[in-house]
Amino acid sequence: MIRRILPLGFDSFGVRSMATFVETDDQKILIDPGVSLAPLRYGLEPHPLEWQRLDETWNIIKEYAEESDVLVVTHYHYDHHDPDYPELYRGKTVFIKHPTENINRSQRDRAAYLLAAMKGLPKRLEVADGKSFAFGETTITFSKAVCHGTNPRLGYVIETCIKSGGEKFLHTSDVEGPSLDDQIAFILNEKPDILFVDGPMTYMLGYRYSFKSLEISNINLIKAVEETSVNTIVLDHHFLRDLNYKMRIKPVYEEAQKRGVKVMTAAEFSGRKIEMLEALRKELYAKYGVEGFEVKRRPIREE
Repeated sequence: MIRRILPLGFDSFGVRSMATFVETDDQKILIDPGVSLAPLRYGLEPHPLEWQRLDETWNIIKEYAEESDVLVVTHYHYDHHDPDYPELYRGKTVFIKHPTENINRSQRDRAAYLLAAMKGLPKRLEVADGKSFAFGETTITFSKAVCHGTNPRLGYVIETCIKSGGEKFLHTSDVEGPSLDDQIAFILNEKPDILFVDGPMTYMLGYRYSFKSLEISNINLIKAVEETSVNTIVLDHHFLRDLNYKMRIKPVYEEAQKRGVKVMTAAEFSGRKIEMLEALRKELYAKYGVEGFEVKRRPIREE
């Protein structure tokens, strides 16, 4: 059975991440061990409170990575892996998005860097795209490569489904919706009980994310409610960079309520307060300023 699902870092926690720890009877699995911040939002650099949260979250991710048997890297953006900490992968079984196929140039270069850095460290390293792996009663199934978002511009990702004791958990990675047929097809085929979705990228609605994509994402999320056995949908990551996120998917909330399906953020799933620090960056500067904060800053790479 699936014993624990622990969100470790999500945008509703105040950082850019989808790091998730899953424990079954057979395995401890960490999906996307990375965390980052937006270099600029509203023309402002991260507030010291964001830097503090970044360090806190990274320490938690490292702690659970040490405990894990399996690490998964669904793609090569820096909020999903940290290339400067290859020790994370020592002695682990590591599943990665294919480093040279269905990939854009930026992620291909990052994949090469990560593979060189971790060379010889994992006890097992496997390209995961479209494959399934069994560990006792636990099975980890990966989608084929699907677009990061609504088109291939940002590259591709793999979705992850963990099955144990008849229970299923599915983590979409960065599908930004899902608004494409193959993104939602994996969800509908796997029929998870608990679904973690990065959600529509509505903080860029109208220029980098279209109203049409939002409409299709809502339709597809309703399909997930209607056509699977899902009881809980966690919507977070890109979606929680929009202060008006709730109004964006009103039809999904309404259909889920009819069917007794919970729709919530990762913070709510964890029983903690929602802290949208990036979306509230202007307010953080206005309320707290920067005086009196002692924070350790480090370079922030673009996602």
